[in-house]
Amino acid sequence: QVQLVESGGGLVQAGGSLRLSCAFSGGTFSSYAMGWFRQAQGKEREFVAAVSRNGATAYENSVKGRFTISRDNAKNMVYLQMASLKAEDTAVYYCGADPRPQAGAVAATYSLYAYWGQGTQVTVSS
Repeated sequence: QVQLVESGGGLVQAGGSLRLSCAFSGGTFSSYAMGWFRQAQGKEREFVAAVSRNGATAYENSVKGRFTISRDNAKNMVYLQMASLKAEDTAVYYCGADPRPQAGAVAATYSLYAYWGQGTQVTVSS
């Protein structure tokens, strides 16, 4: 059974940086595309960034140029480096695993992800 555990969230001032980590276990990490979504209080979960099995990336428009997603297949880890954080980035951030076989596929759609972590809170103070 695939398990995902996020870490690295916290409280940061606007303009600051954080790096989120997601540890993958219980399966073959290289067989999954990975994504980060976030959910602010009272709002629906939204796409943030994704990385495909072969390293292709995609970002939601509001985080382009500020956030960077990466994966380390040797360590079964996916990361989200966040810079120039804004108050509107405040949310619970979730890591997801997408099992589709296409090597270059990146998914911005919540329903394409088969597994999710429990989330990590990111709070940006203005």
